[in-house]
Amino acid sequence: MIAAGLLLLSIISVDVLAGKFAHVPIRARHHHHHHGRRHSSPVERDDYASNFTSRVFTMQDFYQGESFLNDFDFFSDSDPTNGLVNYQTRENAIAKNLAFVQGNSAVLAVDDFSQVPVGGKRDSVRISSKKTYNGGLFIADFFTMPHGCSTWPAYWSVGPNWPSGGEIDVVEGVHQGPTNSMTLHTSAGCSMEPLTAPGVQEQGKFKSIARLSNPKCQSGPGDNSGCSFSDPSPASYGHEFNVGVGGVFAHLWDTSGIRIWRFPRSAIPMDIVDRQPNPGSWGVPTAFFPGGKNCDIQKHFFEHSLVLDTTLCGDLGNPTYASSGCKGTCAQAVADPENFKFAKWRINYIAVYQ
Repeated sequence: MIAAGLLLLSIISVDVLAGKFAHVPIRARHHHHHHGRRHSSPVERDDYASNFTSRVFTMQDFYQGESFLNDFDFFSDSDPTNGLVNYQTRENAIAKNLAFVQGNSAVLAVDDFSQVPVGGKRDSVRISSKKTYNGGLFIADFFTMPHGCSTWPAYWSVGPNWPSGGEIDVVEGVHQGPTNSMTLHTSAGCSMEPLTAPGVQEQGKFKSIARLSNPKCQSGPGDNSGCSFSDPSPASYGHEFNVGVGGVFAHLWDTSGIRIWRFPRSAIPMDIVDRQPNPGSWGVPTAFFPGGKNCDIQKHFFEHSLVLDTTLCGDLGNPTYASSGCKGTCAQAVADPENFKFAKWRINYIAVYQ
């Protein structure tokens, strides 16, 4: 693991070291583990929305409150991304008040009350759904997401034998990072066409609002960047997202590709609120990873568990810390419980439709 960490550090791009880490995720959260908008205006239509406008989506699973304690496995092995965290068992997370239900919301927290020695590990939580998926429409409503110096939170899904089964990162950021990154990690043979101008991006005939920062989705030794979009809006991540009392991230995964939308609390479509989602009416997605000749979606993505976690420092947090605006070192930040007052996922629900 040390050798892997050194290898990873050796390939981090200049962009990462320059502080542009939101564009270059280098996650490896997945080794040895499977189980345990800018608001689009209605006139900006996805050219290929017709692929799914006529579909009726039926709710398959609805995770809320106690579901996150009972229908998810608590991962308690050492962090595959070398973070300074002790991931807790279900029993310990509940006993330490790091996983609990508040009203209808589930809260997953980092310990914000214990003193930890510099270089020591802090208690945190990582959960993955017991059920696995081979596609669908996933709608996650977060009231708050973690942020703060040394934090590296993510909402993602992953298949078996990483990277064979693929990985979809819907929400990911680090430290006080300004925006959200959306990334795919795959085995060999999946890439995205380079984009042209900023704004509403043309990707061949496919559109997205965010900018593609890396077209190569293949992850493995030497390069774990994945193909990644960076949301241009500060409201997409961390403090600014939380100030707006959160919002919804929706992603549609089917044979035509993977689309991700973000809706601030003030602009969540009524069809989502009414639990009759109609993605064809949502406009241009924040990010769109098209399937087809460059990436066979069915081949590269299968049997995914949904995952929520917050790690600290690690393979992404350490190399980006110096340019994060945070004081001292990443290990020093982990030692101070004050840095984790806002390191909490407050999840209103995650709904899965087919």
